[in-house]
Amino acid sequence: MRVFRGPRGARRRRAAPLPGAARGRDGAARAPGTARVSGGAARVSTAARVPGPVRALLGCLPGLAAVLALALCAIGVDRAATTGPRQAAADRYTAPRPTVVPRSVWLGGDARAQPPPRYDDKVLAVFVHHTDTPNGYDCADVPAILRGVYSGQTGGRDWDDIGYNFVVDRCGTIYEGRAGGIDRAVTGAHTQGFNHRTTGIAALGTFTVGVPVPDALTDAIAALAAWKLGGAGTDPRGKVRLVSSNGLSRYAAGATATLPAVAGHDEGYQTSCPGEALSARLPDIRNTAARLQGRPG
Repeated sequence: MRVFRGPRGARRRRAAPLPGAARGRDGAARAPGTARVSGGAARVSTAARVPGPVRALLGCLPGLAAVLALALCAIGVDRAATTGPRQAAADRYTAPRPTVVPRSVWLGGDARAQPPPRYDDKVLAVFVHHTDTPNGYDCADVPAILRGVYSGQTGGRDWDDIGYNFVVDRCGTIYEGRAGGIDRAVTGAHTQGFNHRTTGIAALGTFTVGVPVPDALTDAIAALAAWKLGGAGTDPRGKVRLVSSNGLSRYAAGATATLPAVAGHDEGYQTSCPGEALSARLPDIRNTAARLQGRPG
C-alpha cells in the first residue's frame, strides 16, 4: 500500500508544539484551557477549572443537560475560589451574642434629638473604658446611673449621644449605649482618633490602683469583645492596624497604629482611663474572649 507523505519541512514545523498545546493568533503556544485577553494576560477558562471526573460525566449527558451541569459546576468552583483563608477564619472563630439590655430600657423618653447614627464596615478592635463614677451602687439602680452619664455627655459636653457603644455594670449586665443597633458596627465617640472600626465598652465605676475589679464585670466584657471581634475574624489576643483620624490622639492624623485588639483607652489617647486596676485585668479579658471564640490556647 502506498503511503503519501507531505513535504519533510512541513513535518518538522508541525512537530514543534508540545502535546496538548494550542496556538493563538499571536503564534504563541498555550496550555489547554487558557485564552488570551487584552493586555497579554492569560485567563483560565471555566473548562480548565472543572475536575476531570466531572468532565467525564458530562460526556455521558445529553447536550442541554451537560451545559447546565457545567455552568453549575463552574459557579461552585468560582465560589470556592473566592472563599479565602481570612473569611474561613472569621467563620470559624466566632462567639455567641451575649444578652444586651436595649437603651430604650434605661433611657426611655429622655433621649434628646440627635443626628442619624454613623456606621463602619466592621469592628476590628475594642477599647475598654471606665465611666469614672462611684463604685458602691446597687445594680438595680444602673438605669438611673446611665441616664446621668448620658445627660453629662449630651448636656454638659454637648455630644450628640452617649459616647460608649456599651456599658457593663459590676454585676455583669451589658447595656446598649450609643444608638444605631446592637448588631451593627456603630461609630462611637469614646476614643479620640480611633472611633472608626472599633467598639467602646465602658465599665461602670472607677477602677484606679487597688480597686477590686469584679469577675462578673470582666467576664461580661470578654463575652462582648469575643462576639464583636468574631465578625471580622480578629483574635482578641492579637494586634490590629488602625488609622488615627485625629492628631489629638497618641498618633498623628493619618498615621497607622498597631494596637491590641482589646485595648485600654490609654493606648489610643493620653488618659488614665480605664484605670490601673482594670488595665491589669486586660490580659485575662483577652484570653477569656479568645477561649469563647473557640481559639486554641
